[in-house]
Amino acid sequence: MQGISKDEIKQAIIIRTDLEMGKGKMVAQGAHASIMSYLKAEQQDKRIAMEWLESGEKKIVLKVNDEESLLKLFRAFEFRKIPCALVTDAGLTEIPPGSKTALGVGPWKSNEIDFITSKMKLL
Repeated sequence: MQGISKDEIKQAIIIRTDLEMGKGKMVAQGAHASIMSYLKAEQQDKRIAMEWLESGEKKIVLKVNDEESLLKLFRAFEFRKIPCALVTDAGLTEIPPGSKTALGVGPWKSNEIDFITSKMKLL
């Protein structure tokens, strides 16, 4: 079986901007999303996960304006069977407990991620 080109695999991290998280909090939530999503991708397709690790772990960080948009994206990725993970904050620091802060997607095939995210803005 032939491998997938490193340019064809990436991870997307999607952060809510309406919560007005500090930069450190935003980075921490993105890190949670990245790890959680990677673990799901590894369960779904070890080959894609390994190629992503070996090729530099390409990521893109995008933004959404509210929880509803984040949840719509989560459902869209789940529907298309693209590994993803929704981060729910414990509420120990800046934001209320249970806040959905970020979404990690992949690593997965870039074209499948782009099908959903192509019109989104970078963070």
